[in-house]
Amino acid sequence: MNESYYKLCLEELDKIDKPKKLLLHSCCAPCSSHVISYLTKYFDITILYYNPNISPKSEYDKRKKEQIRLINEIDKENKIDIIDCDYDNDLYEKLIKGYEDCPERGNRCTICFNLRLDKTARVANELEYDYFCTTLTVSPYKNSKLINEIGKQMEEKYKVKWLYSDFKKENGYKHSIELSKKYGLYRQDYCGCKYSVREKKLD
Repeated sequence: MNESYYKLCLEELDKIDKPKKLLLHSCCAPCSSHVISYLTKYFDITILYYNPNISPKSEYDKRKKEQIRLINEIDKENKIDIIDCDYDNDLYEKLIKGYEDCPERGNRCTICFNLRLDKTARVANELEYDYFCTTLTVSPYKNSKLINEIGKQMEEKYKVKWLYSDFKKENGYKHSIELSKKYGLYRQDYCGCKYSVREKKLD
């Protein structure tokens, strides 16, 4: 698909005349800041905090704490809540076995995207949300085409509407940095898994 995911998102949002229910997978508070501020007038948002890739557990808990603080403090037009999932790092490690040495943006990351979006779509289906989405496309370091393709696959698998996105567009990433400063958010210096820490040290 060669269409603009940003444009597809705008077209979908134009159809919404009253708040819908959105299950939004969030990787962290800083990335979610822009996405929440962008989508709050269209949706009652529930954050799904499901990030089994994050290591160590102390880092996972620190990011989760910041996520909860942000949704309590951020300016919003409609409801916002959070579903706090269990820390499932053992499952992540099992799924990426054999791919530990893949570079960032390689097959290990694809497996990680699949794991988190599968969980999001499944919960969205079970709890009868209108849409599901992820904050991951706000990052300039993430492959938005791949993420949207996976999201569409999960839409077909679980029969719940995927909201296309490329939240980095129109200075979305820059806005996330500004909001992070406004709310004093902790901004981590690695994606999440211990392999991304290792690669960062090799730079």
